Amino acid sequence: MNPWDERFSGDGFAYGTEPSRWLVEQAGRIPRGLPVLALGEGEGRNAVFLAGLGLDVEAVDGSSVGLAKAARLAATRGVPLRTTVADLADHVPVPGRHGAVVLVFVHLPPALRRTVHARAAAALAPDGVVLLEAFTPRQLALSSGGPRQADMLYDPAGIRGDFPGVVWEVLEEVELELDEGPLHQGRAAVVRGLGRRAP
Repeated sequence: MNPWDERFSGDGFAYGTEPSRWLVEQAGRIPRGLPVLALGEGEGRNAVFLAGLGLDVEAVDGSSVGLAKAARLAATRGVPLRTTVADLADHVPVPGRHGAVVLVFVHLPPALRRTVHARAAAALAPDGVVLLEAFTPRQLALSSGGPRQADMLYDPAGIRGDFPGVVWEVLEEVELELDEGPLHQGRAAVVRGLGRRAP
């Protein structure tokens, strides 16, 4: 069993069933009529929320256990959700197809992060958006979740360099209170952004 399958194997949801507040605030800016790609989606809280807005959503994650729970959550809420079990190192989205790519607390080693982010940028249709939220290095002083390795944490400068062709309308570092299941609780230092692919 891989570590993520193990993390998601309990009866509850490690990060809760409610979406990221940042995603909720920005979801209205996702272009309609094109599919949405939610990468590193785990147990599905964000993808299911977006599907509930009537969007065509594909949730991608390396954990079959997490995505099985995502499918059950979607069924409980009566919304359709497509799921794909794939290692993000190998997953190449269809270029130019998506109205949005969502990456919420998807923390990857630097080389892989750059590859995944560049593929995400390429996956966007013209005027498509990236919605991203992640922990910053300041999170190392806090205990509300996230990786304990500094090189797995993100800052605005690194994110700007990772997404060719994306213009960031919002890209900011903030501190906030997380209340997202048992593994994201308390004060947190995050970077959050909305970027748009140039038409």
